[in-house]
Amino acid sequence: MNSFQTPKKTSYDVVIIGGAMMGSSTAWFLSQNPDFDGSCLVIEMDSSYINSSTAHTNSCIRQQFSNELNVRISQFAADFVKNLRKYMGGDPRVPELGIQNYGYMYLADNDTFAKTLRENQKVQRAAGAETELLTPDEIKERYPFYNVDDVLLGSINRKDEGYWDGGTVFDWWRRSAKDNGVEYVTNRAVAMDVHGGKVRSITLETGDVISCGQVVNASGPRGALTAQMAGIQLPVEPRKRFTWIFSAEQPLDQELPLTIDPSGVHVRQDGPKTYMAGGAPEPGDDVAVDPNDFTMDHGHWESHVWPTIATRIPQFEAIKVVTEWAGHYAYNTLDQNAVIGAHPEISNFIFLNGFSGHGLQQSPAMGRATAELLVYGDYRTLDMAPFGFERIVDGRSFEEKAII
Repeated sequence: MNSFQTPKKTSYDVVIIGGAMMGSSTAWFLSQNPDFDGSCLVIEMDSSYINSSTAHTNSCIRQQFSNELNVRISQFAADFVKNLRKYMGGDPRVPELGIQNYGYMYLADNDTFAKTLRENQKVQRAAGAETELLTPDEIKERYPFYNVDDVLLGSINRKDEGYWDGGTVFDWWRRSAKDNGVEYVTNRAVAMDVHGGKVRSITLETGDVISCGQVVNASGPRGALTAQMAGIQLPVEPRKRFTWIFSAEQPLDQELPLTIDPSGVHVRQDGPKTYMAGGAPEPGDDVAVDPNDFTMDHGHWESHVWPTIATRIPQFEAIKVVTEWAGHYAYNTLDQNAVIGAHPEISNFIFLNGFSGHGLQQSPAMGRATAELLVYGDYRTLDMAPFGFERIVDGRSFEEKAII
């Protein structure tokens, strides 16, 4: 059980609510910005992060999106991961990281989805991704273990696409941000005082009242609860996503790409002889849940996930679950894409919400962008305006066809 802490001061230039991947990315980018000389407080309700989306992530990255902005966001993440030590100022303690480039393999079993893959590839290639389209015969030649009887087209990219060590990046963001003067406290925001078009102060569960210049909502699946404190309705809710790690009686003799079956089940290489599978609940059960509900649906594996995997990869008919867990997507019910930027009326309330499963791979670019907004009042690198809250008000979707 966490012991709640009182912040060292009663006023901060920036208060970030949520200290997991997004909050810590923002804190680090802010702290190393030479044009920021203010104070920053990160409020995190659980310093173990044991129930955070960051702790439950599958830690993957892909270039295969249908919108160029999402492609660019992941490309920056790939550069950041591969050059982490350089970004951290050459600190020799920072490990050299890479990306395990087994790629994502999208499988289309109908003409409509095949057409979408073709259209997406054009966007991806124009942005510099190396996405290839494969016929069933070409898939079978490269990856003989697949059953492609129902497949019309495959799409794969093996440049900067696969697994990366998100936990290490997260640890170094927190460590370096603290070294740079960011204060982290274990506490919970419970109320906000809003008047004159600004959040003036934040009340913590300990009774402390903290004045703030700007506040960042980096509360993951609890983002809507944080927004409600400011009187804002945010269409982001916790949705369960299940993960299983399994071993196979007959392991594959080559790396398994992150394979997105047309059913929505996905499976990938995890270790030398283990694999990771993931998926959403059954369609009728994919609803908002209590943010404290991490109950597994064991029957879902037996009735749907395992049969799907074994049909797609017959070699996986004999497998054994090693471990399993339920995590939460911060699910944006409008369009399953991020909400980032300032509220149009409460001008110092900054959103960093609704990543719907893309958060880990988007965290470097989103943290950088949020820091830019906090310091300069606008974006200096990638323009994140299309993700703004205004589209929520208008009910206008940010179109992204490649949602998992």
